Amino acid sequence: MRSLVITIFLVIFSVNTDASSLPERLLRSELRNHTKISEFRLVNRRQLVECPDPNPYLNVNVASNPTLSDEEYVTVNITGVFLPSKTDWVAMISPSHSDVKTCLENTLMYKQTGDFSSLPLLCHYPVKAQYVSNDPEYLKCGKSDCKLSIAGKCKVKTCGATLSFHAVNIRTDIEFVMFTGGFEMPCILNRSNPIKFANPNQPLYAHVASVDSTATSMRLTWVSGDRGSQQVQYGDAQTANSSVSTFTQADMCTSSLESPAVDFGWHDPGFIHSAIMTGLHPSTNYSYKYGSDSVGWSDEMKLRTPPASGSDELKFLAIGDMGKAPLDSSVEHYIQPGSVSVIKAMEEEVSSGGGVDSIFHIGDISYATGFMAEWDFFLHLISPLASQLSYMTAIGNHERDYMDSGSVYPTPDSGGECGVAYETYFPMPKAAKDKPWYSIEQGPVHFTVISTEHNWTQNSEQYEWMNKDMGAVNRTTTPWLIFTGHRPMYTSTPGNPIFPSVDDQFVDAVEPLLLANKVDLVLFGHVHNYERTCAVYNEECRGMPTKDANGVDTYHNSNYTAPVHAVIGMAGFQLDNFTQNDNCWSLVRISKFGYLRVHATKSELHVELVNADSRNVDDSFRIIK
Repeated sequence: MRSLVITIFLVIFSVNTDASSLPERLLRSELRNHTKISEFRLVNRRQLVECPDPNPYLNVNVASNPTLSDEEYVTVNITGVFLPSKTDWVAMISPSHSDVKTCLENTLMYKQTGDFSSLPLLCHYPVKAQYVSNDPEYLKCGKSDCKLSIAGKCKVKTCGATLSFHAVNIRTDIEFVMFTGGFEMPCILNRSNPIKFANPNQPLYAHVASVDSTATSMRLTWVSGDRGSQQVQYGDAQTANSSVSTFTQADMCTSSLESPAVDFGWHDPGFIHSAIMTGLHPSTNYSYKYGSDSVGWSDEMKLRTPPASGSDELKFLAIGDMGKAPLDSSVEHYIQPGSVSVIKAMEEEVSSGGGVDSIFHIGDISYATGFMAEWDFFLHLISPLASQLSYMTAIGNHERDYMDSGSVYPTPDSGGECGVAYETYFPMPKAAKDKPWYSIEQGPVHFTVISTEHNWTQNSEQYEWMNKDMGAVNRTTTPWLIFTGHRPMYTSTPGNPIFPSVDDQFVDAVEPLLLANKVDLVLFGHVHNYERTCAVYNEECRGMPTKDANGVDTYHNSNYTAPVHAVIGMAGFQLDNFTQNDNCWSLVRISKFGYLRVHATKSELHVELVNADSRNVDDSFRIIK
């Protein structure tokens, strides 16, 4: 009976979701290479209706301890189902007190989604969801239960399923809600009881960053549900108190149309703690823990400081466009499928004693894009690595861009975050708030880190800073100058006329600075693959590498001609194909997930592309003085 009723319901309320029928604003904001639509991402644009399913036996139960640990695979048992359907699904909702109904009073706030014809599904976007058919026994009723027996014969048999959800401590209660009708026409069947985290104030997700080029101070940042100042204890009984910050919906960006960060994507970030460890020595190992007696302490962690400016060598890893992916079978708002394998490969390299000193992540950090709980999952993913080494970042379009917000590009790629979340979670040694450009020196390398999302035109503040910063580099102390930012100047994946991968105005303004200041290596992301150029300027090869005795491409910068560019946006997001083949400046093109490994000495930069799946080196080149 249920399947017949649901079929009638689906026919009556069917919605055309073909891309050609979507409103123009939705097409502009999300049907683009960098933001893919999925059924689940549209779940808040569907109208929720009552399920015609008076089933007294249906239950959603969580098989867990009374409270959740900081990381846990939660077992959700579905029982009492009369007729299993492939359209049945379960959502993890947080906070549990969210009203799992249509938010009538918030109708106008959903116009930014582009769906003007229907109301949103939930007041809070589901953190993640799974079809119940993820349990292979579900549709064939392999897990059955007799609810009513007469004369020894079962008269009412129901079916069940078991799902596993990976949860991390996001500080608020969670519950599990069962729907039918798929993601396109959902209605609620039942919900579990709320379940709490054992310690919502637990200090978590530590990551460290360099404060300056001396490597004698390091900033530790972590997240807690408690606003009181906490502490990091490190070294030989040294301590440092934390400063505490947070952000609210009022800090998020919006326009005439409310953003996801302000509205249905919002989740309270808790409190972000930051403490500076001083009195350190460069290239030295330290132990530390963070927290307080009142909220608890982290486990003991290990940290290695980077080499100071002018030291003889540096080994660093570099990535772009990583994000995160679920560690269970769920779908989420935004998934970067290669992120888990890349972070795992990097962790193995660091733990193997390879002597890695630091990491540079050049834009598109978490891809939370206004769905704030995803920051916690990203921080959880990188913390085992970022808690050990200087983790330096650059801002990307998915951290900053939003219409009417002052960013160069008026696309809504940040979902309304407008750099606020990024700058709070990742305090870099920047010029000032919303001026996230900086430089840092480690070993023989000077890094100039810019924002491609802020004004870089001639005579702008950032332009003048770039010119001054690179012009002041002491090439005796730091002979190598590496320039990093998010959007590339060269790529054989040009995008489309409306959303090109390369902004010619950016190239015209900034590329002359690279040549004038003799930049050796330029690292960009944004395009999701790997590509290496000749020594290039103005789309012309001014220098070509030669093969050394081992067959490795070698650029000779004793007679400097132009920078070498590398696009390294292959750390997690769905990979891009190469759509142009006639670029004379393009030497190597690889569309595989991986990261860059760089070994710098006073006389050489040795760069390798590491394949995250095979661990093989798929490209290698040298730049020598």
